[in-house]
Amino acid sequence: MFMAVLLYACCVPSATAVAADDVLTSWNDGPSKKSIVEFVIATTTAGSPNFVPERERIATFDNDGTLWAEQPAYFQLFFAIDRVKALAPEHPEWQTQEPFASLIKGDMKAALAGGEKALLDIVMASHAGITTEEFDWVVREWLATARHPQTGRPYTKMVFQPMLELLDYLRAHEFKTFIVSGGGIEFMRVFAEDVYGVPP
Repeated sequence: MFMAVLLYACCVPSATAVAADDVLTSWNDGPSKKSIVEFVIATTTAGSPNFVPERERIATFDNDGTLWAEQPAYFQLFFAIDRVKALAPEHPEWQTQEPFASLIKGDMKAALAGGEKALLDIVMASHAGITTEEFDWVVREWLATARHPQTGRPYTKMVFQPMLELLDYLRAHEFKTFIVSGGGIEFMRVFAEDVYGVPP
């Protein structure tokens, strides 16, 4: 009898090990993955001292650099640059006005030499003169055709698979997931639900 129990204990992995193997398949088996799985088990198992009721389960994520890539620049900046170039024919004054003049010529270094103010001017120009609904449409159109300058992939595919798995894993255990980011809200709302499953 003792031998049967010993064999069972050696051959049957623990619940934590099984859970870790069955989820987060893109994650390396290591301390981070183990900690996440143990945290979820501890907070979702009734009777656990760390149990959290479903209505109180919340997980927040940053976007740039956490959920999707942020190099060589924030994706919203690439959108804003393309948008300014598309709008340039309607703004002849931009031919001599910085940062737009340099941007239109393709000189990014000169365009961004003005620092934060130049960056803000470019981003604001991409939003100007249109409604929220129109902006939503413009962003959707851009996301459907634009490609990352280094990989050639659609921006909506420049996401980190392990983080998508983590979002799904947490939601499967009744966590509400939110994005807290420095990125533009209107820009993020367009793709957050489709790409991450996080409604606007």
